[in-house]
Amino acid sequence: MIIDAHTHVFPPAVRDRRAGLLATEPAFAEIFSDARAVMATAGELIASMDAAGIERSIAANFAWRDEALVDETNAYLLDAAARSGGRLLPFVSIHLAGGAGHGRAEMEEAPASAKSDARTAIRMLASAGARGIGELRPEQSGYDLANSDEADVLAWAAAAFDLPLLVHASEPVGHAYPGKEGLPIGALYAFARSAPGVSIIAAHWGGGLPFYALMPEVREAMESMYVDTSASHLLYDAKIYRTMVDLLGVEKILWGSDFPLTSQAKALERTRAAGLTDAEVVAITGGNAAALLGL
Repeated sequence: MIIDAHTHVFPPAVRDRRAGLLATEPAFAEIFSDARAVMATAGELIASMDAAGIERSIAANFAWRDEALVDETNAYLLDAAARSGGRLLPFVSIHLAGGAGHGRAEMEEAPASAKSDARTAIRMLASAGARGIGELRPEQSGYDLANSDEADVLAWAAAAFDLPLLVHASEPVGHAYPGKEGLPIGALYAFARSAPGVSIIAAHWGGGLPFYALMPEVREAMESMYVDTSASHLLYDAKIYRTMVDLLGVEKILWGSDFPLTSQAKALERTRAAGLTDAEVVAITGGNAAALLGL
């Protein structure tokens, strides 16, 4: 089973409003102010999966600030996942500044007290089929993952409902690119230490945090952390695969493409050509994600 642990899809109506969202959504503007940045729908993701031979994909939401956008995009993801026959695994967005998005249209009838209660809303999202939360960009969303009430809510949600947290992690050095700004690895480390047992998927090889795993306290903090390979070829030499296997263990690495930023088929080819053993390829391209998500 091939599982892509990092893709993004958007409702067609949101894609149609792209120009207007650039002025109101800071995280969105960082990436999609570039006209070359592609936005894909769930149907386009399924077509890409079919072409690349991928059985399942995590379809992640975005770090929206507008609660109405959180609701709209969550509803789309959950509905698309329900229609996909299990092929799409929805990771939802959470509105932490005064409440969380609810996911389905019928949740509009929920009482006002529930809408303002992030924990209640997370329960509703979990019962509606959410499989995780993310992709989180705490810096652009206005909270500190290292030490905040929002971080406490996320840790509770992950533990209470077995919802892994997909977090954008940023390299502290290297070239600039649209969307690089995200979560500093110091804050990621602090959150991991404060939330032992919480499953964290640190995107883009964890922003380089695993390079510090030779420090015993960092390795201990990363006990429940996974890293994904999304957009790997835009950041690192192919030797990153062997280096990370040696640092973390193959079981902590999840293959991800970052579709539609990159082609799923080409990303899969690059991973298969990275000098790994057959068993390591099987684990990274699906086995590890299947174990994490109970598939």
